[in-house]
Amino acid sequence: MNYKHLLALTAICSLPLLAQAQTIRIVTDVSYPPFSKQAADGSITGFDPDIARAICTEAKLQCELKAMDFDGIVPALQAKKFEVAIASMSITAERAKIVDFSDMYFNVPGRLLAKEGTQINDAWYKGKNIGVLRSAVQQQEANDKLKPKGAQIKVYGKITDAFLDLSSQRLDAVFLESTVGEEDFLKTGKGKGYAFVGPVFNDPKYYQGCGIAVQKGNKELLAKINVALKKILKDGTYKKIQDKYFSNDIYPFK
Repeated sequence: MNYKHLLALTAICSLPLLAQAQTIRIVTDVSYPPFSKQAADGSITGFDPDIARAICTEAKLQCELKAMDFDGIVPALQAKKFEVAIASMSITAERAKIVDFSDMYFNVPGRLLAKEGTQINDAWYKGKNIGVLRSAVQQQEANDKLKPKGAQIKVYGKITDAFLDLSSQRLDAVFLESTVGEEDFLKTGKGKGYAFVGPVFNDPKYYQGCGIAVQKGNKELLAKINVALKKILKDGTYKKIQDKYFSNDIYPFK
């Protein structure tokens, strides 16, 4: 066997090893604390990144975590820029047509954030400006339920920008996942004088839980993620991560 043939054979034999060592590219939205945020040094922290890292460790996957705005995540999966998204993404029938979802990994209801003492009834919505995160399940629910009552729905690429407009009284309310409103607004100085108002939004049409999104058709990777998720739920890893960021149980929704 000559040297060229030996090199060719070595390359062929190495292909499975290279495939096994392929980096799984994971994307998240860093404008959604405490689920995910980006520190000054560029590091990505929060509940979602920690769950992603725990799953990668359990599944023995080599993973790389990147950030982008929420509304660009599903298109990025479709374009095969990433294999996985863990971004507090609600499981919906429409999204399930274009991505595959893991088992639910948390579920919290939607709430309205507004000035403390605001009394919510159907008449209140008329002419009110309500902020929602673009592509979040609350945008769809607001368009279906709040807009017909006369509310003006303002869409944001980052929920933190909606908080700024609420504080500046350019919004009358923000409609969002309750945990984000509590941890990143009400428990901070900027939340003084504000509260959750009105009903708890938990219509199962909109709240089926959040899942980890995987490129459509990648059944092998999806199966590995689901197995790893079950293991970290069982061995206490999930609870340890949850308790780091939240004062209440977010799995399952109650």
